[in-house]
Amino acid sequence: MQLKFTKMQGIGNDFMMVNLISQQASLSSSQIRKLADRRFGVGFDQLLIVEPPTDPDADFRYRIYNADGSEVEQCGNGARCFARFVHDQKLTWKNQLQVQTLGGTLQLTLQKDEDVLVDMGVPEFSPQKIPFNADQESAQYPIEVNGDTYQIGAVSMGNPHLVLIVDDIDTAPVNTLGPLLESHTQFPNHVNVGFMQIESRARIRLRVFERGVGETLACGTGACAAVASGRKRGLLDERVQVILPGGELSIQWSGEQQPVMMSGPATKVFEGIVRL
Repeated sequence: MQLKFTKMQGIGNDFMMVNLISQQASLSSSQIRKLADRRFGVGFDQLLIVEPPTDPDADFRYRIYNADGSEVEQCGNGARCFARFVHDQKLTWKNQLQVQTLGGTLQLTLQKDEDVLVDMGVPEFSPQKIPFNADQESAQYPIEVNGDTYQIGAVSMGNPHLVLIVDDIDTAPVNTLGPLLESHTQFPNHVNVGFMQIESRARIRLRVFERGVGETLACGTGACAAVASGRKRGLLDERVQVILPGGELSIQWSGEQQPVMMSGPATKVFEGIVRL
């Protein structure tokens, strides 16, 4: 069978978008891995699927698959691309959308400057809900890797995140320490690993080793998690500019029990058809 798709990117975090409202398909994990291959397939960090909602109050259902074929709860950069995609495909005329994900309902707003504002929900610091193996909630935890101890923040943005503060993002051991932390036994569902350099209370630099993907040019939930963790530790202001390898995001979090708001671009790269 043939499958229509659109390739999109949000500050370098790239996605294969598939509309399963006006076409039908069922993709296996092995097919997703083949499509994700950057030499023999379409190539992407994640596959994003648009489906009809199962919640009558939602506009769409949004499913997210990593390049390794695993389904995950949340993707912030993908959410912005999702909003732009359903609008460009004329699946809706709304500028404000309610979208179901495994990690909860998202509110997406297409703005006049073509950026997309995403209400990412309230960050969750409870170890049981991240999930993270710890006796009690804290702004910072020690974690041991190969005999070395690191101080980390742990938070869920609908998916689990670890945030490690580093002196210099350019020399941070993202591709060596990242996979060791991603699969650490204290995170039973594995974890996205953020390496954060604080330049000021209103500006950080960030690299993210994503669960099931590896390092990406950008991670929206990772940016939100980094700001939430930095705020929890008393290190950042309410509004923070996050500089990722692929571009910049604006993140705002006013504090406990309030949602994290993320704003940034979403761009179509090309459209195509693949034969499954």
